[in-house]
Amino acid sequence: MQDAVKEQSMKKKGNDSRKKKRALSLLAAVAVVILIVGGYWWWSQRAFEETDDAFIAGHVAQVAPRVAGRVLTVLVTDNQKVAANDVLIKLDPAPFQVKEDQAKANLNEAEQRLKEAHSQLAAQKALAEQAKADVASAEAQAGNAATDLARYNHLITTGAVSKQARDNADTLARTSASALQAARKRAASAEAQAMLAATQIQTAQAVVEKSRAALEQTSLDLAYTEVKAGVSGRVTVKAVEPGDYVQAGQTILSLVQDDIWVVANFKETQLTRMRPGQSVTIVADAYPNRTFKGRVDSIQAGTGAAFSLLPPQNASGNYVKVVQRVPVKIVLDQLPKDSGLTLAPGMSVVPQVKVR
Repeated sequence: MQDAVKEQSMKKKGNDSRKKKRALSLLAAVAVVILIVGGYWWWSQRAFEETDDAFIAGHVAQVAPRVAGRVLTVLVTDNQKVAANDVLIKLDPAPFQVKEDQAKANLNEAEQRLKEAHSQLAAQKALAEQAKADVASAEAQAGNAATDLARYNHLITTGAVSKQARDNADTLARTSASALQAARKRAASAEAQAMLAATQIQTAQAVVEKSRAALEQTSLDLAYTEVKAGVSGRVTVKAVEPGDYVQAGQTILSLVQDDIWVVANFKETQLTRMRPGQSVTIVADAYPNRTFKGRVDSIQAGTGAAFSLLPPQNASGNYVKVVQRVPVKIVLDQLPKDSGLTLAPGMSVVPQVKVR
């Protein structure tokens, strides 16, 4: 009986010992698996750099009228998709139409004055040519009279001509000389009038050009009463309603373009192996179950603090070293085209850059 009890006790101890060994083996196996998995995770994580200080950025165009005026019509609504050159709002064109009509009248008047100046120049040129012809005729007559006087002066000594004939020749020579001087004065006056007429043409031409430029400006101002989209995009921050009076250069709405990218503010200690061209996996907070592929485009030449409104002055006061962040631009390989998917500037994302 005692032998049976003793044998049963030994079997029980053997079973307990085998159970302990199996438990220890299982624990050892679990520990090895944990070490392997943890080691793999640690090794794989060394190949990536990640940050949650990242957001979507994009091109945002500010739309502003080029002229001041009263808003008649607003042709777009919030978040509407528009194409380049689409009319967004219309201003009251009446004041600009009046200015254009006045500019047209001024141009017509200036062109009429230019025509009159051309007519006056043509008339003055004709008078100048006639005066030149009169001078030539007077010069010929004065030359002939001087020649006759010289001949009579020579012949009177021989008695071949009378003193009266010689006196008549002298009078004719004096008269011809006086007529020549008068003709030359008239020619000089006619030439001066022609030059003055030419100057008046230049002045009238300048007035025409000025009036034409004024008309072009008023026509542009009239065209600017239709405020058009400079780029394609989606209407955001619309701050204009019919009846508003807007000023030139006043932002009335913004257009967000489709071209977007990611600005990720990595710690400077994360940039050791980061280079342009490295692949990036991006997860947006709005779509946690979606991943987007991209690549590092560029790294900003300076930290964000260096370009802040009040950059730190580390040379003054006590210095405390703080790890800085550097903006990194990440471009998407392919923009999402899903109808229900929206990635817009300002949305938060988490990029993961493969650096190894």
